[in-house]
Amino acid sequence: MGKTTGKSGPLARRPDNSAFKQQRLPAWSPMLTASTVLPFFYFMALICMLLGVWLLLIVQSTQEIKLDYTEAGTCNICFEKRKNVSNAAQTCSCTVVFSIEKAFKGDVFFYYGLRNFHQNLRRYMDSRDDAQMVGRKKNLKSPSSYCQPFTTDQNGLPIAPCGAVANSIFNDSFTLTYHAYGSPPVAVPLLRTGITWYTDKNIKFRNPKTDNLTLAEVFKGTAKPLYWQRPVYEFDVHDPTNNGFINDDLIIWMREAAFPNFKKLYGVLYRADEPFTNGLPAGHYNIKISYNFPVQYFRGRKEVVLTTLTWFGGQNHFLPIAFLVTSSLILLIAIILTVVWWKFGRNGKNMEE
Repeated sequence: MGKTTGKSGPLARRPDNSAFKQQRLPAWSPMLTASTVLPFFYFMALICMLLGVWLLLIVQSTQEIKLDYTEAGTCNICFEKRKNVSNAAQTCSCTVVFSIEKAFKGDVFFYYGLRNFHQNLRRYMDSRDDAQMVGRKKNLKSPSSYCQPFTTDQNGLPIAPCGAVANSIFNDSFTLTYHAYGSPPVAVPLLRTGITWYTDKNIKFRNPKTDNLTLAEVFKGTAKPLYWQRPVYEFDVHDPTNNGFINDDLIIWMREAAFPNFKKLYGVLYRADEPFTNGLPAGHYNIKISYNFPVQYFRGRKEVVLTTLTWFGGQNHFLPIAFLVTSSLILLIAIILTVVWWKFGRNGKNMEE
């Protein structure tokens, strides 16, 4: 019998006679030799080193001062007072004094920091109601079960905002004062609004529609979180437009930190008036602190951070060090390969065949 050449035969299953399907396209296969690989390694080591040094110089150009005020100055009295749970409702203020030797030029950012506070625990991060925070009235009166046990107060009223994240909000407040040489003390103005991400302030966090009602009337029938001093509609007593779920401090706190040691933005220096038009001048300062947030129960620490920023951010040395370490490793590998090539492969018999 002859070969079958019809539609069901072998020829019908053969790929088209094209350069692509028959794999006849031109191709380039690089020959990896010592003369091409070693220069590439040295070049990459040089590039990483230059990037690391450049980023390190940028990071070093920022100015930063950190003050651990957990027990500093007169705060040791408040620290001891907060050990007793029965004193939780009582106010306590303290003062920390410090000096700035070299003026902070440009925009100055004021942060508060916590240590050993784990916002990245899964159960803690889930304990919130995003539908409530976006302004849905249904969730205002019926919080999500994820907020348990912070859904209702002892009287059965729904909590707004509910959940462990909102309940544990950092509530210390600060007043920074500048003591110029030979001049009376001057309060350092800080911008306390407009410091959140645009998407957070305008999309992720919204107040319920008021329908010509006041914010207090909208939140009527709800309770404040257990450890809050004021309800959410009176959160900012100085700026009524900064109340409810669109309060900047609340929004910043609700963006959980990835690590147990973190800092969050408290305010930005307002540079409209003298002597702060160019930044923070050198001199003596003091911070008056309303000491409310207890840290003894989780063995934590509290601090304030004053810093300037560059396009690269603050004083974060991770990326410059990573580039320098990578450069060192690549250089070490290049040197080892060079020695091996010099000893065994210079005649081309072992490395270029």
